[in-house]
Amino acid sequence: MTAFAANSILNRIGVAQYGMDPMDFATIRTAAGAGMLWLLVARRDMARPVVLAPKRFAGALALAVYMIGFSWAYITLDAGLGALILFGVLQVIVFGWAVVEGQNIPALRWLGAVIALVGLCVLLWPTGTAPPPFVGSLAMVAAGASWAVYTLLGRAEPDALGATAGNFLLCLPLVALATLFGSAGVLSIGGIISAVTAGAITSGLGYALWYRLLPQLPTTVGGIAQLSVPVIAVAAGVALLGEELTARLLIAGVLVLGGIAVSLMTRR
Repeated sequence: MTAFAANSILNRIGVAQYGMDPMDFATIRTAAGAGMLWLLVARRDMARPVVLAPKRFAGALALAVYMIGFSWAYITLDAGLGALILFGVLQVIVFGWAVVEGQNIPALRWLGAVIALVGLCVLLWPTGTAPPPFVGSLAMVAAGASWAVYTLLGRAEPDALGATAGNFLLCLPLVALATLFGSAGVLSIGGIISAVTAGAITSGLGYALWYRLLPQLPTTVGGIAQLSVPVIAVAAGVALLGEELTARLLIAGVLVLGGIAVSLMTRR
């Protein structure tokens, strides 16, 4: 979850501080992730993963829509509202799919999810009166739905590293096509470094670790755990970017983390 939160911080640094076009950032991020993952795959003493498989295409498409939607949405959305839309959509889809599959979801897990979602709303709900930008909101809804699909696809992956490497490789040309619809941005050294770090470390290795852990987690627990990402991102903003620590942040953080703790409790 810390790696996922770092993606938001690095995206803000590359686009907001260094003036990169969001599509350029997404392309460099995806390329760096693919390079790092295939370097690790090449060093293993086992057969190379199968790339041209139906499940790989599904994972690559979901990853590409997430990458593009995530970057595009932050052109018009502020970070807080964007995170609220992303993880709110994720939570609804993951829990909805668990219900469709007939999974037995304990009452404490439902309660924990509601508490965490309320905390997220307290933290990120905008205080202004202007309505959120429609196009940016729609892009973030698409990103949230795609990340939910990517999460669900990863539950049965026997080779987490190989699957993530294949997803990134097939995702790269799809994300690169999106640069045709971007605008002229600045390709500075700092922006490129932030995009490469987001791709190679917090995306490539972070997503491989997530695929490794997913088979060990119930579907709904995987969804609830990701509600901690915006809290970690805001806390990182306070610690690293000098943002203000407020009572609203503290209350929301307690609610989100408390909700996650409640959802993980089991009756003896």
